[in-house]
Amino acid sequence: MTLSTTRILVLAAGLAAVLSFSGCATVEPWQRGRLAHRAMTFDADPGMVSYMTHWQEAREGSSGGFGVQSGGCGCK
Repeated sequence: MTLSTTRILVLAAGLAAVLSFSGCATVEPWQRGRLAHRAMTFDADPGMVSYMTHWQEAREGSSGGFGVQSGGCGCK
C-alpha cells in the first residue's frame, strides 16, 4: 500500500470511531424528567393518539407494538 492509501484508511477508521462514540450518552436520573416531558412527544394531539390506539387494539383483538411492550393477549 502506498502512503496515501494508508492515510485514507487511518482517517476513515478514525472518523468511524468518532461517529460511533458520539451517540453514547449517560442520562442521570434527575435529567430524565426533562426527557419525559409532554413537549418531547412527536404527536401533536396525544388524546387522539390514545383514542386511535385503543380503537385499533379493539379492532385487531391485540395490543402492544405502539410504545408499550406487551404480548398480543390483550393484557398490559
